[in-house]
Order: sequence, then structure tokens, then C-alpha cells
Amino acid sequence: MAASSPSTEAETKPFSVLFVCLGNICRSPAAEGVFRDLVKKRGLDSKFKIDSAGTIDYHEGNQADPRMRAASKRRGIEITSLSRPIRLPDFRDFDLILAMDNQNRDDIIEAFNRWKFREPLPEDAHKKVKLMCSYCKEHDETEVPDPYYGGPQGFEKVLDLLEDACESLLDSILAENKHILDS
Repeated sequence: MAASSPSTEAETKPFSVLFVCLGNICRSPAAEGVFRDLVKKRGLDSKFKIDSAGTIDYHEGNQADPRMRAASKRRGIEITSLSRPIRLPDFRDFDLILAMDNQNRDDIIEAFNRWKFREPLPEDAHKKVKLMCSYCKEHDETEVPDPYYGGPQGFEKVLDLLEDACESLLDSILAENKHILDS
């Protein structure tokens, strides 16, 4: 059997997106859920690999915060992921890593700079890291605020931002990766 050419692999490999916040129990699992729901509604499930992680491992193995799950469920979005920390292979395995705020982005880049000496990582892997709100069209916020210590309105605000950003994110990925729709 002949080895597949690099262009064939790129066309068949799902586009992978990793959403990252601090503990991976509020913002990033919600982003994963919102994006997964949007991808499913457009019939593109098989074209994407979607996951979420935290910059800390404090909540590893836990479900998302019940308040975030309830707020998402009211919008028809299921959050089923379990918390996990970001790992070295994520810099190889994901095409795009979306940080919820500047501190998350800095922590992700710091992890990359530490880990690149342990194992070979793509030199430009840090360029995969972007801020979630950079995709917002209807909101002016630059960061997705952490709702953990606030009231219910904080969870709703996060979902408003994520719904805005995820729509634009998906459009952007599809525009820059035409093969996703062709394969």
C-alpha cells in the first residue's frame, strides 16, 4: 500500500481546535460545547476535532461547573467534557489553540517555551495560540471573563461572547481551509 501524500493527509485530517482557560471547568468547556454544537448544525462533525483544556490541573477529571452546564443547557448546548490540563502533545496535535484571556495565553506560551526543550515541537507552534475574543464580531471585549466567582449573569455573558466568537471562528477556519468543505 502506497503512503499517502502530505496534501492528501491534510485534506483528510480533521481540523483541530483546542479551547483553553484556567481550570477547564467554565469558559473552555463552554467554548468547546458551543463550537461543537455549531459544527454539528452545519453538518461538519467529521471535519473537526474539538477539545478543551486548562492551564492548571486542579480540576482534572471533573465535569464542567454545574452553573455553566445549566446555562448552556438552557441554550440547547450540552457540555460533556471532563477537565484536563494542556499537555505537550497539544502543540503538535492541534491546528489552533484558543485562549480565553491574556493570562491564559501567556501561560500557554510559557508552557510551550518550557516544553520545547523536552521534545521536538514545531518551531512556530506558539503561533497557533490566539485569543478567543479576537473572533468576536458583535462584542468589543478582548477577553472572555471568568464567571466562576460571579453570579448567573456572568455565565450568560460568557455564552454570549462564545456564541459570537465561535460563529466567526468557524467561518474563518472554513475560509482559510477550503479543503474542509471539499473533502
